[in-house]
Amino acid sequence: MPSAKRWLPILDCFDAAGVDLCYEIHPGEDLHDGASFERFLEAVDFHPRANILYDPSHLLLQQMDYLGFIDRYHERIRMFHVKDAEFRPDARSGVYGGYQGWVERPGRFRSLGDGQIDFKSIFSKLTQYDFSGWAVLEWECCLKDAQQGAAEGAAFIRQHMIRKTTKAFDDFAGVTSGEQVNRRLLGLPDV
Repeated sequence: MPSAKRWLPILDCFDAAGVDLCYEIHPGEDLHDGASFERFLEAVDFHPRANILYDPSHLLLQQMDYLGFIDRYHERIRMFHVKDAEFRPDARSGVYGGYQGWVERPGRFRSLGDGQIDFKSIFSKLTQYDFSGWAVLEWECCLKDAQQGAAEGAAFIRQHMIRKTTKAFDDFAGVTSGEQVNRRLLGLPDV
């Protein structure tokens, strides 16, 4: 576990500059899942600048609930790597495939929309929790060309962005009713 003694002065500098420090939850790193992030938060006294760079591809490849992760940690998510992945279970090798080439590995990164990540639900959840951070394309695909992946990825993100509504769909129900209001709602002329 990273040392609080080492990280607290860094977090304090970020705080003095008014900047969040976002840790990418990543397999093979000290902070690789929610449990390790919680231990780190506790060690740094829940420092307000200790936050998360959310990358669902890393959670999918660890077979974690990447949507539930948003529900649990949304208050700490400040950045979002929009990156896709797929996991194809294999009887011979694990997620990173015994150092095989990326195409042969059971766990591999894919261009947006070509993997198994449910981005409609992710963008919906982030909108639900008023996420105001960056959504950044991180392209790593073992099959598709980078230029094609970037062009498609930018359009993919744009299509998934949600402008949050400012009113409920049933706001009309709170309007005082009467004959004249009902006539207008029905498109009938005033009497």
